[in-house]
Amino acid sequence: MAKKNILITGGAGFIGSHVVRLFVNQYPGYQIINLDNLTYAGNLSNLKDIEGKPNYRFLKADICDFEKVKEIFTAFEITGVIHLAAESHVDRSITDPFSFARTNVLGALSLLQAAKESWQGAYDGKLFYHISTDEVYGALGFDGALFTEETRYNPHSPYSASKASSDHFVRAYHDTYGLPALISNCSNNYGPNQFPEKLIPLFIHNIRQNKPLPVYGKGENVRDWLYVEDHARAIDLIFHKGRVGDTYNIGGFNEWKNIDLIRVIIKTVDRLLGREEGASEKLITYVADRAGHDLRYAIDASKIRNELGWEPSLRFEEGIEKTVRWYIDNQNWLDDIAAGACKK
Repeated sequence: MAKKNILITGGAGFIGSHVVRLFVNQYPGYQIINLDNLTYAGNLSNLKDIEGKPNYRFLKADICDFEKVKEIFTAFEITGVIHLAAESHVDRSITDPFSFARTNVLGALSLLQAAKESWQGAYDGKLFYHISTDEVYGALGFDGALFTEETRYNPHSPYSASKASSDHFVRAYHDTYGLPALISNCSNNYGPNQFPEKLIPLFIHNIRQNKPLPVYGKGENVRDWLYVEDHARAIDLIFHKGRVGDTYNIGGFNEWKNIDLIRVIIKTVDRLLGREEGASEKLITYVADRAGHDLRYAIDASKIRNELGWEPSLRFEEGIEKTVRWYIDNQNWLDDIAAGACKK
């Protein structure tokens, strides 16, 4: 097997840490370089269990620092990139769109150009794999339609616009320079180690603390939910078996209205804390809807299922049970993150 030195960006974050762990443990012959700038959502404690592995290396750097990124490509003879580093919270993008354009667009461009200059057309055995989101496709109604790999891009938030732009740059580098690249677009992830600005860990934390559970509008918005370890397995498959130049949609076949999801979380947390199931529903507080709040996202993941044999391993109820148990068993992790006390 040819030597593989894999650069995984954003590897101290939520999805990234699960991908790093999977690759480090699954492929001891690979050298895994985790590049993360350790901004607010990056947390090296997510990777304590592998930090001593001989095939793992952590580097703190900004993906927008083009000279530093080029230096890393040269020093570690990078043969593959799995690009996960991104600003990802829609609410933050509405108040600070510039940081999203910088990290998500210019950061991706920095990595693409470094790969192009480093590999110099010697593309055999090389791959640039860009992880994106279903939000680039816009919104769906309640007619049962699904996002496919052919769905027209129609982003509605600064976050999704920045991710759409980075997707286009990846395709442009493939088409213009022949850079071996592919993209996957995923639905909402959930699971252990997620930063508690996102719905599921935030609500678990608030239920434990008897704090309000803010619900946008009437809670009618629908999302497809994907367990993070299932996503990591999909990334593994696409990296090794995906067709260069292609796009793969990754979803959980698992649509939930926000308010129904919240009630499942409430019942699960109440039960595991020894409370009466549903007692915490009194904490639900309806708030003004978010600007540009897309009604429904739903992914058709049949391509990755049919071509690569991937499908989710957990039913949603199983995944939520595992997720809530993890956060309850790791209350200090959640409390420290929520309080901004995490040491980087």
